[in-house]
Amino acid sequence: MQAQLAHQMALASTSHIGIACAGAAVVLGALALYFGALLSIVRSDLTGGMKLLWAAFAVMAPYFGSLLWFLIGRRDAQRRPGIA
Repeated sequence: MQAQLAHQMALASTSHIGIACAGAAVVLGALALYFGALLSIVRSDLTGGMKLLWAAFAVMAPYFGSLLWFLIGRRDAQRRPGIA
């Protein structure tokens, strides 16, 4: 009985580790999307007002704003030449 309980506890801790790793991966992915969008907005060839508007939208709605930047805004903006 004690061996069965130890086995169940080991399985439970393994599943918690897996859930924690998946959660950390989602958070890191969202942070990468957010900071990547902000960097891309700053480096874009948009005018100052449009950059401010996109940056404000990305800051107020981090996931949705960043996603919209990559789907819609980046398509219209070209990077400044000479910056890698």
